[in-house]
Amino acid sequence: MKTTALRTQDIEQKWYLIDCSGQTLGRLSVKVANILRGKNKPEFTPNADVGDFVVLVNAKNLKVTGSKNEDKIYYRHTGYPGGIKQINFKDLLDRDPEKVLKLAVKGMLPKNKLNRQVIKKLKVYAGEDHPHEAQKPEVLN
Repeated sequence: MKTTALRTQDIEQKWYLIDCSGQTLGRLSVKVANILRGKNKPEFTPNADVGDFVVLVNAKNLKVTGSKNEDKIYYRHTGYPGGIKQINFKDLLDRDPEKVLKLAVKGMLPKNKLNRQVIKKLKVYAGEDHPHEAQKPEVLN
């Protein structure tokens, strides 16, 4: 049996629309990361970008289990000595709900050049409106 290596141009990329209302952050992130990588396709190739585009709406209505609302902390560094900043999940969700989902999905992708290429196919919106109606995304639950 012969193994065929598909080129990126030969892959048909679809668009998926997912409503985040009431969904758990981790379970949703796993589903999105697998679609972005293309692991749901039979022609999956680990070293090629064969995944699909994902549009996430209602990111502000995410939920987490347990006491992660207050306990989960996101860190970043300004680059200056002593410049570490922190914000908890609840405050970041109020301030920038798109960033919460992008960070969760990005953490589930491989740490290489492919990560930076794949994460560009993720479109996250805090509310119901999105500018991707022309792509006719397929609705997933």
